[in-house]
Amino acid sequence: MVQPLPTSLWAATASPAGAYAHLDRDRTADIAVVGAGYTGLSAALHLAQAGKKVVVLEASEPGWGASGRNGGQIIAGLKHDPEKLQKALGEHLGLRVTQEFGSSADLVFSLIDRYGIECNAQRSGWIQGAHGKKGFEEIVGPRCRQWTAQGVEAKLLDQAEMSVLVGSREDAYYGGWLDPRGGVLQPLSYARGLAKAAVEEGAEIYPRSPVQALRRDHDSWEVKTAGGNVRAAQVILATNAYTDSLWPGLRQTVIPVASFQAATRPLPASVRATILPGGQGVADTRRLLLYFRLDHQGRLVMGGRSPVDDAPRFEDARTLEAAIARIFPQAAGTPLEFVWSGKVAITKDTMPHLHVLAPGIHAALGCNGRGVAACTVMGRLLARLASGTQPQDIPYPVTAPHPIPLHAFRKLAVFTLSQWYRVLDSLDART
Repeated sequence: MVQPLPTSLWAATASPAGAYAHLDRDRTADIAVVGAGYTGLSAALHLAQAGKKVVVLEASEPGWGASGRNGGQIIAGLKHDPEKLQKALGEHLGLRVTQEFGSSADLVFSLIDRYGIECNAQRSGWIQGAHGKKGFEEIVGPRCRQWTAQGVEAKLLDQAEMSVLVGSREDAYYGGWLDPRGGVLQPLSYARGLAKAAVEEGAEIYPRSPVQALRRDHDSWEVKTAGGNVRAAQVILATNAYTDSLWPGLRQTVIPVASFQAATRPLPASVRATILPGGQGVADTRRLLLYFRLDHQGRLVMGGRSPVDDAPRFEDARTLEAAIARIFPQAAGTPLEFVWSGKVAITKDTMPHLHVLAPGIHAALGCNGRGVAACTVMGRLLARLASGTQPQDIPYPVTAPHPIPLHAFRKLAVFTLSQWYRVLDSLDART
């Protein structure tokens, strides 16, 4: 069953969706892409740029999943810092990964500029706030130092500087760091813009065309839908947190975690001027992190861990309302206008995964909450793989999928871990 786009701030304020018909006849392609989120659309765009015939199949519409529901923060890099990447992957590959994802925000803004994507993008920077001394000394400080060593003009922020830049209560954060590479955008508009750009380059996009099965047929793959089939030499699976059983075992390699957001009504001008006057996006160092920003119409958007998977109610946003009041007393009591949620794919090692599942079948998933920039890069890497670049020449590890043990108990594990993280975050904030 095709599900409509959920109600959200981004659905209410996005640029118009493209007029695409569902697949109603058989097609042939060089590459078939399953999933029209950032990963799939970026892959399709880069493949079409290279002259490949690309068909994109989407169960709902471009940007339906997390690509149209996230916080719209453009964050360069991965969860792992440069030194950790080099230690885990070796100096050579670790440096290549650092460079590839360190420039991920550059890729996003270059695509926006090249194709004139109207998505309210601002290259205003990204701020990470330390919610305690431990977060400042163990996460924020080392991260800022390591990226500075890579040539980034990052800035470490003490408590007073953090309060001024964010507009928060002075003791809301112990400090933070400012990464000038990042910024914000309207996430659903960006997804729709990528889809339009891919079509301009020659790709075909078919929404409302859920894939039912994959079948190997001699030297090509048959991608089956209710309305028609696509025969392609290569297939890309780009379904991320909404991965189902289409490819055996792939769904078990990630944990879908619900991320919940709430947006206030547009703030009064006097209040709006005091909150994030530089227009940055912010996330903090909590294990159950909070992230926030202003949208292009002056609403304060606050996100965090969701108490429900889908269709949240305003009553479910009490924790986020309390966070707004605690961090921004000047905005306390501002009525909420929107609440919504979406699923984020979390991997066991908190790294995106890039796979060759079988000859001609490629997949990428698990951007761990950094999807705007990271998924755009993963799509480009998938395009290189599907175009014939050998895995050893890709600036990222290409691996076989490894299902997470006891995946069937993931909901209980996520709940238990969340409760434990809540205790640890509370203790960290006091030190």
